[in-house]
Amino acid sequence: MNEQNKPSEEELSRMLDAREGVNHSENVPNYTDVDAVEATIDQNGLGRVNMDNFRPAKAESADTVLGWMVLDLETLPSKGKFYPADCVIKIRSAKAKEIRHFSTMDENNYIDMEDKLNAIVESCTQLTTQTTRMSYRDILEEDRVVVLLAIRDLTFPEPENKLILTGKTDKTKRTVEIELSTKYLVPTEVPEEIEAYYDSRERTYVIKTRSAGVVRMKPPTIGAMQKITAYLKDRQEKDIEFDKAFVQVLPYIYTNWQDLSLTKIFQAEIDYKGWDEKKFMVIYRLAEKMRIGVQTTLEMEFDGEIAKAPLEFPGGIKSLFIISDLAGELL
Repeated sequence: MNEQNKPSEEELSRMLDAREGVNHSENVPNYTDVDAVEATIDQNGLGRVNMDNFRPAKAESADTVLGWMVLDLETLPSKGKFYPADCVIKIRSAKAKEIRHFSTMDENNYIDMEDKLNAIVESCTQLTTQTTRMSYRDILEEDRVVVLLAIRDLTFPEPENKLILTGKTDKTKRTVEIELSTKYLVPTEVPEEIEAYYDSRERTYVIKTRSAGVVRMKPPTIGAMQKITAYLKDRQEKDIEFDKAFVQVLPYIYTNWQDLSLTKIFQAEIDYKGWDEKKFMVIYRLAEKMRIGVQTTLEMEFDGEIAKAPLEFPGGIKSLFIISDLAGELL
């Protein structure tokens, strides 16, 4: 063996260790394999790292984080048919500051009671279409009770905070407890003779009459009722009489609350006084028949029969968001 091919002392030591098993383990790389790996890396690079493994979990939607829930329009007395076809109503639970404000309600003052109820709806609802942010005032007045009960359900999900009414079964007259809940509300039905005039494009009733011509009418919105309430308050403060029949039909024929003002309502009352008796009779009767809402009793199936309870609020309207029975809170 010439000097050029003679192994060094380090190589001789490594060869001896390998023969005797000294410092040998399965983790010692095979130098032939290492050379192959290095060659592959030189040719192809290290490849790509899957960064999905390092990303944070997918964020929840803003609606979920903030507590907004989509309300099923089919649960409303109107079934949603007087809102834009792409309208979405979202609700959330009431916050402490909103409940504090609600607690100051004077139940003997109609205007104050309406203001407090509408304040909850304003804070806890969102109405949107694909192109527009709508106002809570666009909610129909008779849909409001269902919206409020749905907000209450989100605010007080605990069983002990349910509003319980006492009812009786129809046949056997057994006493039954019925929860004041949207699922036990009974909606009123608009007669077929009026329903036949519903226009799905205009989202309202377009009714052809002999005495009043073509009449466009729909159930009133919160906004329309607010404008009329303001008008009545103005008349009372000025000690001016107003026509009660006119006030009853006005929100059905002036369907856009944004167009109403004290001046326009006053002008509408003047125009109304020019109607002949036939036109008044037709408009008044149509408004009566297209009233939507819920019946004054709750209904629940119980042991094969129907149990009914009067629709009322135990402890008054405040009990919607102010717990009247402290038994569930006392230890």
